[in-house]
Amino acid sequence: MHILLIHQAFAALDEPGGTRHHEFARTLAAQGHRVTVIASPVSYLTGGKNSPFTIHPSPDENQNITILRAYTYSALHKSFVHRVFVFVSFMTSSFFIGLGVKNVDVIWGTSPPIFQGVTAWMLARLKRIPLLFEVRDLWPTFAIAVGVLRNPILIKLSFWLERFLYRRADRVMVNSPGYLTHVTERGARCVELVPNGADPEMFDPGNDGLAFRSANHLEDKFVVLYAGAHGLSNDLGVVLEAAKLLRDVVVTSEITVIFLGDGKEKPALQKQATGMGLTNVLFLPPVPKTEMGEVLAGADACLAILKPIEEYKTTYPNKVFDYMAAGRPVILAIDGAIREVVEAAECGVFAQPGNPSALAEAIRKLSANKHEARKMGLRGRKYLEEHFSRAVIAEKLLEVLKSMSR
Repeated sequence: MHILLIHQAFAALDEPGGTRHHEFARTLAAQGHRVTVIASPVSYLTGGKNSPFTIHPSPDENQNITILRAYTYSALHKSFVHRVFVFVSFMTSSFFIGLGVKNVDVIWGTSPPIFQGVTAWMLARLKRIPLLFEVRDLWPTFAIAVGVLRNPILIKLSFWLERFLYRRADRVMVNSPGYLTHVTERGARCVELVPNGADPEMFDPGNDGLAFRSANHLEDKFVVLYAGAHGLSNDLGVVLEAAKLLRDVVVTSEITVIFLGDGKEKPALQKQATGMGLTNVLFLPPVPKTEMGEVLAGADACLAILKPIEEYKTTYPNKVFDYMAAGRPVILAIDGAIREVVEAAECGVFAQPGNPSALAEAIRKLSANKHEARKMGLRGRKYLEEHFSRAVIAEKLLEVLKSMSR
């Protein structure tokens, strides 16, 4: 079976960013299937570039994975209008590259950005093969909720495009059970849940992370790590406010909060931290997935946070599953579907989203009982192995793809 994946923000394991799709591709390739990926040469997280219009072989020895880089206008962290140019440029160039990919059995489109869904739909219709449309984020609903998308005409067109793609896809795939109702109410005919998860083999819960801690002078600290995008949705200003509360309490002065990653809001957050005189926070650049095992091993607890918006209660953030795989307790400032996972696994503590005092208290609670925090982390690892292992989830994806290609 030959699968063509259209994914502008695709990140390989040797790049920063979410690697769900590369991990899936590796599993599919290991079973003898071919995966061709059309991706942007511009990293959505760092703005780093690969050369456009060239083939980048997978770093795997398995030659069943091919990554094609389609020209994309570069506008990292610029205005909404510039980002539209980014999306449209990739939509156009990926379509023409996709036309040249031969002997494809299934087209796999993914959103966001939703514009690449148009590329996937057109290629599927022209090649007369099935379309699997994956919804990783409820766009435009999330964009409207955080105020990124405000123009009434664009909102109307975005909702029309969303319904158009849901209705015309042969299958719609979601990565969170919280999305099921949304997509079915908007016309999706056949919906499959292939949730986010993690590969336990990429993480060693027994690793003490001394190399990471030593390199960053964290030997005697209780380290709370946030890993991921520094964007509007991530509400990291609340984390700075919590860090201020922690700094002002003498008994918890050993707590250090690390912000690992990049994004539009990072410069402003760094400036804010300096203005607040915070000496208990540390900003670090993003690292490839291949290095995340060592980074997470250096944390005592890991943080997942989103703005207190009703729509975000539907999400299954990838980072939470990575934290669980690493055997680290989760400090969760997100309500809803992912809270149910953390509570079922008994692997973390919940803090009311948008509340710095609640977040500071959750961190204090874990730092005061490191033994219990360690037990939480190991429970999370066990629960992930049983329910959200990437290999098991990939088998579900393979079943979906096989049923479509018959």
